[in-house]
Amino acid sequence: MIFHDLISTVLNEREPLHKVWFAGDFHTPPECSYQVNFPRLELVLSGEYVNEMEDHERKVTQIIGKPGDAIFIPPNCWNKPNWETDCSVLSMLFGRRQLGLSLVSKRKGEVGFYDIQKHSIQTRSGFAIDNILEALNALARESNKEPMDELLLQALLQYSKTMLDKPVEQSQNRVQDLYQGICIYIQENFSRQITRDSIAARFSISANHLSRLFRQQGHMTLADYITWVRVDRAKFMLKKYNFKLNEVSVRCGFKDVNYFCRVFKSRTGRTPTEYRGTI
Repeated sequence: MIFHDLISTVLNEREPLHKVWFAGDFHTPPECSYQVNFPRLELVLSGEYVNEMEDHERKVTQIIGKPGDAIFIPPNCWNKPNWETDCSVLSMLFGRRQLGLSLVSKRKGEVGFYDIQKHSIQTRSGFAIDNILEALNALARESNKEPMDELLLQALLQYSKTMLDKPVEQSQNRVQDLYQGICIYIQENFSRQITRDSIAARFSISANHLSRLFRQQGHMTLADYITWVRVDRAKFMLKKYNFKLNEVSVRCGFKDVNYFCRVFKSRTGRTPTEYRGTI
């Protein structure tokens, strides 16, 4: 499998000069930044991976990741890639029930990515990986990170490799792999104008197959799942930031603020303003 081989290569080629950056959440995330409520790890495989993010002094700065460098993004922290350079990046999202992996490659001056590969596997809960991730989340808040950052990164990659070697077998099949991969995709792209057709095209399945998949595998329809992810994110933003309602609406992928307010109230029983006032 390509992802197992990529992680093995990263581990074998790591050198003392390679950097580990940690994202923060002290500042309000800019538009088009990446921010989810799961830990993420981004590994630069080739080229230059330019990002806007917070540094260890809580200042927003621009970093340039070189091959071998890594960015760890704790839950609800953010980073903003500019994708204007030649680069190839391996991203790992550690969800509650699945590990999502994606390989994206970009050429300077071209619109879109020339190579995108994705895979997901069921994760193990109650195992060492939970503690490794929690240690990295805690280390992100400390000023002195070396050499613990490198040791914990290697532990995380080694453990991820063992999960790819021996994935959880019970009730695991290709249909569940596909369903979990789509859930991760929605969690990563909820702020975009994703639709049933666009998601189906992204995973090379029919729109009807996609709807049927959610009826069979999930506890809600595809549309309800997308709305649930967006409303859950809106609740976080209303609690965390002083965004105006129209900005919350845009950042959560709703087509307009009035529609957002109607959906939010129908799902929570309160308007966004009322919800914010109870916090």
